[in-house]
Amino acid sequence: MNFGTWPRLLVVDVEGNGASPPDLVEVATIPITAGRPVPQSARSTLIRPPRPITAFATRIHHITNHDVDSAPCWESIARAVQANLDGVWIAAHNAHVDYTVLRRHLPDWQPDGVIDTLRLARATLPDAPGHSLDALLAHTAICLSGISGQRHRAGFDAHATALLLVNLAAHYPTWDVLTAAAIPPGMPGHATPDHEEQTLW
Repeated sequence: MNFGTWPRLLVVDVEGNGASPPDLVEVATIPITAGRPVPQSARSTLIRPPRPITAFATRIHHITNHDVDSAPCWESIARAVQANLDGVWIAAHNAHVDYTVLRRHLPDWQPDGVIDTLRLARATLPDAPGHSLDALLAHTAICLSGISGQRHRAGFDAHATALLLVNLAAHYPTWDVLTAAAIPPGMPGHATPDHEEQTLW
């Protein structure tokens, strides 16, 4: 894999407040450059949601309502988040979740493409004992010691997913072959046939 052929790509992760549909309480991004995550260029922010964080959500990501008391509201940071995400590919684990939430909060935004590391892992490692992020990190023995923070926080999970993406990418000869396996149908960047076979019947 020639990582020099990759477009600008940000691995993203979001955490929500547990409402339906969810309000954002944390957004993180980390770029991959030359085949490596770049933590120095990572961005992560807490967000004060319009509705309280549920106890169930707090049990997962450990973000409390007290933690976001002084955090900015979404409206005050939406423009900066969109500027960071404009004109890039994004990657995430089970990407339709992150993509859907971000699109609902940024209706004028559309990434150049969406890579789903869950879809990619199922294609690359079909015999893995599981395809959750935790199962894949254990199966690939990816070292997480250099990541600050904790699992289920957006910054940690984005960095861990970036390492997983680089690991999986090593199985593919080119960017085009990788994306053919990694982009869910209907998502930005998914190749569509130039024409469909026509029949008289």
